Amino acid sequence: MKKTFMLIWAAGMLCLWGGASAVFAGEPVEITVMTHDSFSAGKATVAAFEKANNAKIRFLKAGVAGATLNQAILSKNNPLADVFFGVDNTFLSRALRADIFEPYNSPMLARIDPALRLDPENRLLPVDFGDVCLNYDKKWFAEKGIAPPAGLADLIRPEYRGLTVVENPATSSPGLAFLLATIGHFGEDGYLGFWKKMRANNVLVADGWKKAYWGHFSAASEGDRPVVVSYASSPPAEVWYAEKKPSDAPTAAVTENRSAFRQIEFAGILKGTAHRKLAEKLMDFFLDTPFQEDIPLQMFVFPANTSARLPEVFVKYAKIAEAPATVAPEAIDANREKWIEAWTEAVLR
Repeated sequence: MKKTFMLIWAAGMLCLWGGASAVFAGEPVEITVMTHDSFSAGKATVAAFEKANNAKIRFLKAGVAGATLNQAILSKNNPLADVFFGVDNTFLSRALRADIFEPYNSPMLARIDPALRLDPENRLLPVDFGDVCLNYDKKWFAEKGIAPPAGLADLIRPEYRGLTVVENPATSSPGLAFLLATIGHFGEDGYLGFWKKMRANNVLVADGWKKAYWGHFSAASEGDRPVVVSYASSPPAEVWYAEKKPSDAPTAAVTENRSAFRQIEFAGILKGTAHRKLAEKLMDFFLDTPFQEDIPLQMFVFPANTSARLPEVFVKYAKIAEAPATVAPEAIDANREKWIEAWTEAVLR
């Protein structure tokens, strides 16, 4: 009897000791961030958050931006993550209507450009922005003796036949942003006429940005299209990633004449998270200066925090549209699917 008691006591103490050691060791708490395939963050930046909060961040990349949001909505009753990073203003209304985010009034919002804050309930907080616009191959146009595009209307001129590749707005976030640029520029009564002329001028449509830029853009691939829809911050990326740094960017962005659409990216805490406090700290981290200053050279967009300093390559080669084409979020919400369907009918069928 005494022997049996001692064995039970020993086993109990081992369990107690083991449990206590786990507590004392402070096992990191894992928090999951659901995001799109283009998300990137510096290892040191992420590690700083993990160390400061005894946490481990797991990034769950679930495809392109629209598909990732759809997956988050479909799994709302059994959420796959604690935080979502990557809703843009073209899908903002869909995300809010799905009611999958918890409000959070981050103290870091005081440092965020007020013009980027589109959700008054702070369910989705702005983290970065970029201007979607035309990019062109400077060498190609110089060699051909053709003037590079100065705006959207140039693309339907005869000398631009077969020169442009765009992304499908039904499957691509920048593709949808560019469709909105044409709606903001030409109006709802005029944008389809522009796209029908684009089709007649042999525009090429790719499913997503990577296929358009790395598969068909002459300045970045073996492709034969010297005009592509990309970001106003793509030229500094060409310089940054060049093996031999050029004296000037090989590409240029067209932001004049209301030809760009400002894409704002948001993050939010998903309903159902079991780590609400840690999720709040992570949201603060996303908006704070270290992460914000990491954004430009990771994802080549601009930080939303007005205190964040830009890297030199951005200062020299990136552009911000002074007067982008605009479409009200309410109009996007009401007409997004109709506009995409009309575009598909006019351009692809």
